[in-house]
Amino acid sequence: MKFLLVFDFDHTIVDENSDTWIVKCAPEKKLPNGLRNSYRPGHWTEYMGRVFVYLGDNGVKEDEMKRTMTTIPFTAGMVDLLGFIGENKELFDCIIVSDSNTVFIDWILKAADFHKVFDEVFTNPAAFSSTGYLTVQNFHAHHCEKCPKNLCKRKVLKEFLDKQLERGVSYTQIVYIGDGGNDLCPVMFLKKDDTAMPRQGYTLEKKISQLAQDLSPVECSVLAWSSAIDIISYLKLLIKE
Repeated sequence: MKFLLVFDFDHTIVDENSDTWIVKCAPEKKLPNGLRNSYRPGHWTEYMGRVFVYLGDNGVKEDEMKRTMTTIPFTAGMVDLLGFIGENKELFDCIIVSDSNTVFIDWILKAADFHKVFDEVFTNPAAFSSTGYLTVQNFHAHHCEKCPKNLCKRKVLKEFLDKQLERGVSYTQIVYIGDGGNDLCPVMFLKKDDTAMPRQGYTLEKKISQLAQDLSPVECSVLAWSSAIDIISYLKLLIKE
């Protein structure tokens, strides 16, 4: 009996958007209007690439970025939740599927000593170039019309589950914990024994209830959370069953 926990990162594990938090490193802690207005829907990763060039051009170095990123607050109750999962790793496999990047997530999890809680992290690959600039790439290519160009979380989840099955691992239940619009696609892939846990008052919860109103509800159970303590309570129930 094993459960799979799938986490989004921004506004789920951390209480902010890691990509906008890095702007604290910019001169006067803001971006020029031209850069800010250059974002096109579905092309966030390219936009962040330009932000990192701007930071590099302004002499922002890796250590300053790291210092800034590790001050990002965790969501209420999240430290307790990750501690709880860490103590029960024999019952839970745990992955992150996020539109952030490998460098930010790695820094944040390692600084708080939570990197061992997660079995795998699926996010946009990032690295520092020889000139000290942070660069970021799209996670993969996909054909999903609903998702941003760089990442379809349903595809990631499906490929992960297929790979686990090949290793002889199947899950009693998948619990998907997220907040954003791009979490809807994987939630719609979940089956009736699975559970979606959207963050209360955020886009994912609104989209799920919109679907229910349109009489095309998601197949899985839905349980909203406002603090990660709500998630612990649910996981404790699962373990007891």
